[in-house]
Amino acid sequence: MPPMIRFQSLTLARGTKPLFEKADLVLNPGEKAGLIGANGSGKSTLFALLRGELHADGGEADFPASWRIAHVAQETPALQRSALDYAIDGDTTLRKLDRELEEAEARHDGHRMGELHAALLDADAYTAKARAETLLNGLGFSHSQMNEHVASFSGGWRMRLNLAQALMCPSDLLLLDEPTNHLDLDAILWLEDWLKRYPGTLIVISHDRDFLDGIANVIVHIDERKLKRYGGNYSAFETQRAANLALSQAAYEKQSRERAHLQSFIDRFKAKATKAKQAQSRMKMLEKMEDLAPIHAAAAFSFEFREPERAPNPLLVLEKVSAGYRTEAGDKPVLAHLDLTLQAGQRIGLLGVNGAGKSTLIKTLVGELPPLSGEVRYGKGLAIGYFAQHQLEMLRHDQSPLWHLNKLAPNEKEQDLRNFLGSFNFAGDMATASIAPFSGGEKARLALALIVWQRPNLLLLDEPTNHLDLETREALTVALAQFEGTLVLVSHDRHLLRATTDEFMIVAEGGLKPFDGDLDDYRDWMFKTRLDRPEADEQETASRIDRKAERRAEAEARQKLSAVRKPIEKRIAQLEQRLDSLNIRKSSIDARLASDDIYADANKEELKLLLLEQADVAAELETVESEWLEQHDALEALSSLA
Repeated sequence: MPPMIRFQSLTLARGTKPLFEKADLVLNPGEKAGLIGANGSGKSTLFALLRGELHADGGEADFPASWRIAHVAQETPALQRSALDYAIDGDTTLRKLDRELEEAEARHDGHRMGELHAALLDADAYTAKARAETLLNGLGFSHSQMNEHVASFSGGWRMRLNLAQALMCPSDLLLLDEPTNHLDLDAILWLEDWLKRYPGTLIVISHDRDFLDGIANVIVHIDERKLKRYGGNYSAFETQRAANLALSQAAYEKQSRERAHLQSFIDRFKAKATKAKQAQSRMKMLEKMEDLAPIHAAAAFSFEFREPERAPNPLLVLEKVSAGYRTEAGDKPVLAHLDLTLQAGQRIGLLGVNGAGKSTLIKTLVGELPPLSGEVRYGKGLAIGYFAQHQLEMLRHDQSPLWHLNKLAPNEKEQDLRNFLGSFNFAGDMATASIAPFSGGEKARLALALIVWQRPNLLLLDEPTNHLDLETREALTVALAQFEGTLVLVSHDRHLLRATTDEFMIVAEGGLKPFDGDLDDYRDWMFKTRLDRPEADEQETASRIDRKAERRAEAEARQKLSAVRKPIEKRIAQLEQRLDSLNIRKSSIDARLASDDIYADANKEELKLLLLEQADVAAELETVESEWLEQHDALEALSSLA
């Protein structure tokens, strides 16, 4: 029987809560499975079972004991170790061989050293640095950041480092739990491309439906404590699941209401969409949403934005604006020469690589960052609904949802406020409980509820889906599709972007301009311009112009040394290659001389030749090592001049 993952009559509980009861599943080698299910249904517990951290309460959980399993660590110690070295640490086999080689060298064990050099060659040790640099670059790290200490990075960037470690580890089974949560769109596109080429078995937990569509060929749905396998990607799962749901009359009635909402939006959109490739792509997405409307019947949560009370036109105007940050050292511009007029009904998706300035633009639009120069004019009656990741930090964690809403509407009846909160699944005691123990998704849902209450005519949303599960993301998608006002959206969720925006604009090279294309075009653009990726930190990006001048000066200095350095580096590489060859041969000779039969009369001629070769190899090793040291001394002397 070929190696596979097989659960048979699996029963598993956490505490008193049963998660799986007589669940069955088979995953074949090389399959890429998306694992989905409601929050708390047991997705992470299933991963813990596969990692050997838990044991089944009943039934069988089988997979090959020899499989190498890679997963993303949830904690990152504040190490004084470079990001590059930390990523390479993910190849635990390589690091183990490195340690053993050091020990063998300390013992002067030539035979063991030869074996370890061969093993390191088999482990691709000499490409490890290049492989790690490729992973880190793909995940958004600049070359300079790769040499910074792990301790210097924020929590989100440390999670990227942990992801790099997991990808660096040679594995037969790769377990990824929400890998896109801390990534922006360009890093997600790169990761998707990498995972498509991953040769092992992949199981990924994700709330990003486009990501699942791009990599999964199997969907495993946890439902009613069972594991149900669906062939195909997430969209195929939706279609099959929707067909099952449509059999229920109650579900069908709710589906019909959702279809009517979607149809009204599609009709409005068709009236506007008359040109552009991106518009055609969006039309297809809306048709797909219409076809799949029954899936929303299963959603436990839905909401809608109330119609804005008024809508000035234009809502907001930027004229020759320079946007960025004011510091004690002076202004740090991120974007310059911004001219933008937001008209009523516009629906803009903002694109751009990490650090290009998308969040800076949103903060400038909302007034959180005053312009460094130029003018921002707001229309009379403008009501902005603003959602950013730090909005969750602005919530009072010692207070309740009802308290937060009452602050916005002190004159409303408490029952009306409770009814409104109930529509966002904050019913009963939950409405009056402290939000401190709430999950990130529940806090995000509360932040959305507070925005909806204020009846905005302009929504500025910066990564609103980061903490949301699939059902809440879908509810947000439907609500935004029906929103009557103006929308500016930054999101790494491609499904949300396609379904809710009419046009794209791109933040790049310190400016803002229309992007005449769809998300597939953006993917192509991103891969073409990857080598020109901006730095990760937007405030750091603000000094990009100064750093370019510095880099030019540094490049000129390096060029002057390059003519001298290159032949030395080339000679060092040649010497190292020769040292490897000599050490392997020396180990082979030592091993033969250590055998008893070499000293038999019949092998005297072989022994004589081996002893002569041993002396020759030892003499050449001494000569090559001496030159290697001289060349390194010369290189260090040049480096001190750089």
